[in-house]
Amino acid sequence: MRRGPPRRMRIGRRLGGGGIGTIVIVLIAMYFGVDPTMFMQGGATPGHSQQRQPRSPAEDQLADFVSVVLADTEDSWRELFAKDGRTYREPKLVLFTDAVRSACGLADAAMGPFYCPADQKVYIDLGFYRDLRNRHGAPGDFAQAYVIAHEIGHHVQTLLGISQRVHSMRNQVGRTEGNELSVRQELQADCFAGVWANHAQRTREILEPGDVEEALRAASSIGDDRLQRQAQGYVVPESFTHGTSKQRVRWFELGFSSGDPTQCDSFSAAQL
Repeated sequence: MRRGPPRRMRIGRRLGGGGIGTIVIVLIAMYFGVDPTMFMQGGATPGHSQQRQPRSPAEDQLADFVSVVLADTEDSWRELFAKDGRTYREPKLVLFTDAVRSACGLADAAMGPFYCPADQKVYIDLGFYRDLRNRHGAPGDFAQAYVIAHEIGHHVQTLLGISQRVHSMRNQVGRTEGNELSVRQELQADCFAGVWANHAQRTREILEPGDVEEALRAASSIGDDRLQRQAQGYVVPESFTHGTSKQRVRWFELGFSSGDPTQCDSFSAAQL
């Protein structure tokens, strides 16, 4: 995965040190109109917040990567919203390890990355990417980017009023029906992640060979059926909240192939 011409670089592997990584960080800081040393010292992404605690060099590199991907999603969704006559409001970013408190409650690292519509913040547990590589067999920088783009998909749902409608409907139905609504919401976020990848590739040519496969592998690795089978040896479909591996891959592919957010209406789909 690369960010912007003329260099072809996989941003997840090149940020965090000197040379090109430093140049990219400085350019990002200049884009946001802040002091570049804010990045060099491991501070928060401009306009975003962060848990203040010591990080390892590897975590610093990953934090820089997350910031770059987030900025790219903002570029894409700002343009997509503008085409529809809307204004995209950027989410806040919180990087954490171990545990974090959000407007949605206290969360620990076991939850992994999540989005809280109550404060419109994306919470990224840096340790999750280690688990994505080691436990789920989905390494690669674009696999990591997919996870971020999925959470941004939930932010898009909030801005469009979808999250609020789903929350209201879930309060009116039983647990099984509520889980099905959750699955449809998550699959739409996967589709929105694909829309971002399509738009970023068409406008900035960020992808390299194998990147899409990394994202699909990540989507497949965190399907409800696969996770339940790994954890308990069997699956309980009525308890699914995110969708099967096959469904998650399908909806990401739909967003990536179409590049059209209107194709992501998982709520009206007869078959997921």
